[in-house]
Amino acid sequence: MSKTPEQKWKESIIDYRKRCQKIMGVSKSIRYVGVINEFGRTLTGIIQPGLKPLLGPESAKNEFFIISNLITMRNSQAKAFGPLDSATIRHKNAIIVCVPKNKVVYYVSIDPDAKSVESIITKVKSIV
Repeated sequence: MSKTPEQKWKESIIDYRKRCQKIMGVSKSIRYVGVINEFGRTLTGIIQPGLKPLLGPESAKNEFFIISNLITMRNSQAKAFGPLDSATIRHKNAIIVCVPKNKVVYYVSIDPDAKSVESIITKVKSIV
């Protein structure tokens, strides 16, 4: 018996959640891990226990919309540059790493004081 679209959707969300948990386990310096779709909607997300989010709900919604637009627009340049591997955005209070996979983006916020940020990014990409 084949699965219904609803069952397939639930399974994909569970898979995204498991990957987010694995990514969170990479380093204590990871503040937040989430998966957003091509429209900027959060499909799942985990914040490091004990940390206060840097963004409120409305700001996070805007952030994810901006990121989804950025990734979508970068994908339009794939013929010239090749497919997008990842994007890193460095702020004073966080380093944001976006890793596109199929039609979603893994959004990872890392403490800017983290040691070996490049190693964390490599491990995140291997999980995605």
